[in-house]
Amino acid sequence: MSIIENTARDLIAAYDQAPIAPVREKLNGVADAYAVQQKTVRDWLARGRRIAGRKIGLTAKAVQQQLGVDEPDFGTIFADMVVPHGGEVAKGTVQQPRIEAEIAFVLKRDLAGANVTAEDVIAATDYVCPALEICGSRIADWNIKIEDTVADNASAGLIVLGEKRSAADLAHLPDVAMQLAHNGAVAVEGRGEACLGNPAIAVAWLAQALARYGEGLKAGDIVMSGALARMLPASPGDVFEGDFGAFGIVKVSFAR
Repeated sequence: MSIIENTARDLIAAYDQAPIAPVREKLNGVADAYAVQQKTVRDWLARGRRIAGRKIGLTAKAVQQQLGVDEPDFGTIFADMVVPHGGEVAKGTVQQPRIEAEIAFVLKRDLAGANVTAEDVIAATDYVCPALEICGSRIADWNIKIEDTVADNASAGLIVLGEKRSAADLAHLPDVAMQLAHNGAVAVEGRGEACLGNPAIAVAWLAQALARYGEGLKAGDIVMSGALARMLPASPGDVFEGDFGAFGIVKVSFAR
């Protein structure tokens, strides 16, 4: 069995067991890490999971600098990762959960190619809505570099979509303001512009990145465009609510 296959197997096993040591030393750079991610996705699909979309990570320049990279990364969203607005996350569902607020795009038509623009993204979008991403890491203590998070499906866990749907407006998206409350107290604030200047730019980047692998986004896909503020750790009993003003709210709780 190859290093790619072994690493994919170990990461999948960690979902039901315990986080593992960093995998970066086993891999030959980010290309190997994406090969591991693709292998885990194939294995999950073989087990019956269904793809619901994609997520973009590392959109904040500070986080890119921390991990020594100059572009975001991406992972896969499966249908069983989608939690309804106001839902409760069972204890142990996500390894080492951390939460962040984002703008989600839901597409009405396919979006693919190396030359996709932010304008193309808007034209292909059915609607946008407030969202929370519950990140998780199968790497012990979140001791990650770029190879670790890419191999680990971009540290994907669960997503929560708000119920209010808005038309995607390229000029307005950077101005969407967000406050993320933790147990009733505002813990972080952010704006759409924190995501590569405009969340639509992040989605265009994703389409371009997927084109390198002969892939693209599909009609009906959910795209989590990237964090508007720093992640917050989540513990049993916690409640988080993202207030995006006129754009809507999104809420999730964690079982005790």
